[in-house]
Amino acid sequence: MDFFGFVAKPLGYLLTGIYDIVGNYGITLIIFTVIVRLCLFPLYANQIKHQMRMSEVQPKIQEIQRKYAGNREEMGRKMAELQKEENYNPARGCLPMLIQMPILIGLFTLLRDPISYLAKGHADMILAVHEKFFWIQDLSQTDLWALPILAGVATFFSFSLTQAQNAPGQAANQMAGMMKMMKYFFPVMIVWMGRSFPAGLTLYWFIGNICSIIQNQILRVWRKKLEQKKEQKGKKKK
Repeated sequence: MDFFGFVAKPLGYLLTGIYDIVGNYGITLIIFTVIVRLCLFPLYANQIKHQMRMSEVQPKIQEIQRKYAGNREEMGRKMAELQKEENYNPARGCLPMLIQMPILIGLFTLLRDPISYLAKGHADMILAVHEKFFWIQDLSQTDLWALPILAGVATFFSFSLTQAQNAPGQAANQMAGMMKMMKYFFPVMIVWMGRSFPAGLTLYWFIGNICSIIQNQILRVWRKKLEQKKEQKGKKKK
């Protein structure tokens, strides 16, 4: 068993456990998706907190870059001093994504071929993955249009809200054009891929992005409150 199969195995136990309670594979996938997203929520929150910290330090970083543009060694030393002084680490912004990637690929591995990763003694699940769910006749087969389009639309809104959560100033950098292109290209790619994936996997992606939209709204309110608290502290110091 490869690494992602190793990750998929415990997720398969969770999937079968939920199915034992619910008795419907489509609803099981929805509950399963919500549980996974709730478990990953602290990582998203930590990422937003890091982005806020980066926005505060960004002016100092730009000042060092301007001042030591001709001396890369001194620039590196000053950057290291700044990181220590401000107690921040740029690599921390990548940590949530690095943790999520094995989980997400493990989920993909599981839902692409759930039979291979189900807990033993759950023969009923072999039939369950072929159940009908709303207009989808068989969750193990592809749904050519409706569900992939829903997944693509949800991806577009989720991607847009995630971009809006980025630290101030990021939209003005050289990556802005690429991110704008990805905002439209990625949802189209999801629609195209969704037409070849098992409907159960596309359903997971759709529900996952709905959860992401809700999480982003919660994080937006939380971030706004944090910014207001910092503004109030700044006024008190003055």
